[in-house]
Amino acid sequence: MAIVAILAAIALPAYQQHVQTARVAAASADIMLIQQRISQYVTVNNALPPDLAAIHADTVLDPWGRPYVYLNFTGLRGHAQMRKDKNLVPINTQYDLYSVGADGQSRPPLTAAMSKDDVILANDGNYIGLASNY
Repeated sequence: MAIVAILAAIALPAYQQHVQTARVAAASADIMLIQQRISQYVTVNNALPPDLAAIHADTVLDPWGRPYVYLNFTGLRGHAQMRKDKNLVPINTQYDLYSVGADGQSRPPLTAAMSKDDVILANDGNYIGLASNY
Protein backbone atom coordinates (compact mmCIF):
# COMPACT_ATOMS: atom_id res chain seq x y z
CA MET A 1 0.00 0.00 0.00
CA ALA A 2 2.84 2.41 0.83
CA ILE A 3 4.47 1.74 -2.53
CA VAL A 4 1.23 2.62 -4.35
CA ALA A 5 0.94 5.84 -2.34
CA ILE A 6 4.53 6.81 -3.17
CA LEU A 7 4.01 6.11 -6.87
CA ALA A 8 0.79 8.13 -6.86
CA ALA A 9 2.57 11.02 -5.12
CA ILE A 10 5.17 11.00 -7.87
CA ALA A 11 2.81 10.49 -10.81
CA LEU A 12 0.08 13.00 -9.90
CA PRO A 13 2.22 16.18 -10.18
CA ALA A 14 3.70 14.94 -13.46
CA TYR A 15 0.22 14.28 -14.82
CA GLN A 16 -1.03 17.70 -13.69
CA GLN A 17 1.94 19.38 -15.39
CA HIS A 18 1.21 17.44 -18.58
CA VAL A 19 -2.44 18.58 -18.52
CA GLN A 20 -1.37 22.20 -17.94
CA THR A 21 1.12 22.05 -20.82
CA ALA A 22 -1.56 20.63 -23.12
CA ARG A 23 -4.00 23.39 -22.16
CA VAL A 24 -1.42 26.11 -22.80
CA ALA A 25 -0.68 24.56 -26.21
CA ALA A 26 -4.39 24.46 -27.05
CA ALA A 27 -4.86 28.09 -25.99
CA SER A 28 -1.83 29.10 -28.07
CA ALA A 29 -3.30 27.35 -31.11
CA ASP A 30 -6.68 29.07 -30.56
CA ILE A 31 -4.99 32.46 -30.28
CA MET A 32 -3.10 31.81 -33.50
CA LEU A 33 -6.36 30.97 -35.31
CA ILE A 34 -8.11 34.05 -33.91
CA GLN A 35 -5.13 36.15 -34.99
CA GLN A 36 -5.53 34.77 -38.53
CA ARG A 37 -9.24 35.69 -38.50
CA ILE A 38 -8.34 39.21 -37.36
CA SER A 39 -5.81 39.49 -40.22
CA GLN A 40 -8.43 38.34 -42.74
CA TYR A 41 -10.91 40.87 -41.35
CA VAL A 42 -8.31 43.65 -41.70
CA THR A 43 -7.61 42.62 -45.31
CA VAL A 44 -11.29 42.81 -46.25
CA ASN A 45 -12.37 45.80 -44.14
CA ASN A 46 -9.14 47.81 -43.86
CA ALA A 47 -9.73 48.10 -40.09
CA LEU A 48 -9.46 45.96 -37.00
CA PRO A 49 -12.61 44.17 -35.87
CA PRO A 50 -14.35 46.02 -33.03
CA ASP A 51 -14.77 42.78 -31.08
CA LEU A 52 -14.48 39.01 -31.45
CA ALA A 53 -18.11 38.71 -32.54
CA ALA A 54 -17.21 40.50 -35.79
CA ILE A 55 -14.96 37.55 -36.72
CA HIS A 56 -17.26 34.89 -35.24
CA ALA A 57 -14.80 34.09 -32.45
CA ASP A 58 -16.85 35.36 -29.52
CA THR A 59 -18.04 31.84 -28.68
CA VAL A 60 -14.55 30.29 -28.75
CA LEU A 61 -13.61 29.30 -25.20
CA ASP A 62 -10.13 28.72 -23.86
CA PRO A 63 -9.20 25.31 -22.42
CA TRP A 64 -10.38 26.48 -18.98
CA GLY A 65 -13.86 27.28 -20.34
CA ARG A 66 -13.54 31.08 -20.51
CA PRO A 67 -13.82 33.44 -23.49
CA TYR A 68 -10.66 34.93 -24.95
CA VAL A 69 -10.02 38.62 -24.29
CA TYR A 70 -9.57 41.01 -27.21
CA LEU A 71 -8.77 44.70 -26.84
CA ASN A 72 -8.71 46.82 -30.00
CA PHE A 73 -6.48 49.87 -29.42
CA THR A 74 -8.30 51.99 -32.03
CA GLY A 75 -9.64 55.04 -30.23
CA LEU A 76 -8.19 53.92 -26.91
CA ARG A 77 -6.95 56.77 -24.73
CA GLY A 78 -3.81 56.04 -22.78
CA HIS A 79 -2.16 52.69 -22.09
CA ALA A 80 -3.99 51.73 -18.88
CA GLN A 81 -5.83 48.71 -20.34
CA MET A 82 -3.01 47.49 -22.60
CA ARG A 83 -0.91 44.47 -21.63
CA LYS A 84 2.55 45.61 -20.53
CA ASP A 85 5.97 44.05 -20.11
CA LYS A 86 8.24 44.33 -17.06
CA ASN A 87 9.15 47.90 -18.08
CA LEU A 88 5.44 48.80 -18.32
CA VAL A 89 5.70 49.14 -22.10
CA PRO A 90 2.73 47.84 -24.15
CA ILE A 91 3.52 44.45 -25.68
CA ASN A 92 1.47 45.07 -28.86
CA THR A 93 0.79 48.06 -31.09
CA GLN A 94 -2.70 47.38 -32.50
CA TYR A 95 -4.57 45.00 -30.20
CA ASP A 96 -4.24 42.58 -27.30
CA LEU A 97 -5.49 39.01 -27.47
CA TYR A 98 -5.14 36.57 -24.59
CA SER A 99 -6.58 33.91 -22.32
CA VAL A 100 -6.80 34.71 -18.62
CA GLY A 101 -5.34 31.27 -17.90
CA ALA A 102 -6.06 28.69 -15.24
CA ASP A 103 -6.79 31.14 -12.42
CA GLY A 104 -9.30 33.14 -14.48
CA GLN A 105 -7.76 36.44 -13.36
CA SER A 106 -5.51 38.95 -15.05
CA ARG A 107 -4.03 42.44 -14.83
CA PRO A 108 -2.44 44.52 -17.63
CA PRO A 109 1.15 44.22 -16.35
CA LEU A 110 2.48 40.76 -17.14
CA THR A 111 4.52 40.95 -13.93
CA ALA A 112 1.34 40.86 -11.81
CA ALA A 113 0.98 37.51 -10.02
CA MET A 114 -2.46 36.86 -11.51
CA SER A 115 -1.17 37.47 -15.06
CA LYS A 116 1.68 34.96 -15.05
CA ASP A 117 -0.54 32.04 -16.15
CA ASP A 118 -2.16 34.01 -18.99
CA VAL A 119 -1.61 32.78 -22.53
CA ILE A 120 -0.83 35.89 -24.55
CA LEU A 121 -0.15 37.21 -28.00
CA ALA A 122 2.80 39.65 -27.82
CA ASN A 123 5.15 41.49 -30.16
CA ASP A 124 2.23 41.85 -32.59
CA GLY A 125 2.00 38.08 -33.00
CA ASN A 126 5.66 37.15 -32.93
CA TYR A 127 5.19 35.58 -29.50
CA ILE A 128 2.29 33.40 -28.38
CA GLY A 129 2.61 31.59 -25.08
CA LEU A 130 2.65 31.93 -21.32
CA ALA A 131 3.05 35.44 -19.95
CA SER A 132 5.53 34.09 -17.39
CA ASN A 133 7.83 33.00 -20.24
CA TYR A 134 7.67 36.31 -22.10
